[in-house]
Amino acid sequence: MDDLDGDLLETLRSVQWRLRRGAHGDVEDLGITPAQGRVLRVVGRCEEPPRMGEVALRLHIAPRSLTDLVDPLEQAGLLRRTPDPANRRSVLLDLTPAGTSVLEELRRRSRATATRALGVLPVEDRQQLLELLRRVEAALAGPAE
Repeated sequence: MDDLDGDLLETLRSVQWRLRRGAHGDVEDLGITPAQGRVLRVVGRCEEPPRMGEVALRLHIAPRSLTDLVDPLEQAGLLRRTPDPANRRSVLLDLTPAGTSVLEELRRRSRATATRALGVLPVEDRQQLLELLRRVEAALAGPAE
């Protein structure tokens, strides 16, 4: 990796960290941790209640680690576990109305952070950045070499 690639990678990591920190870092007032917020986001993006294994996979964590995140969310009344009618061994996760409210606030904070961060770029530059990042994402999603 030459200096340009290294600089790009480090800058992307820094931007990602700062965006995540700005949008998710201070969630104590919502009664959750940043990791629990990521669980709510994943569940909220699914059209149907997802299986716990699917959520763990999307978060790139072990199923046991997900259980440690879901337990307090369920106790707080933000998520509910239900048996999967298609597979007795699986459990589905569903947002409660309170969980949906917390998720809406997380999304509002994310949008505000993105607007603040990306607002330094003209619309044309943001469109070009999006296109470039999607190309990089597609390359990473392809078969490993």
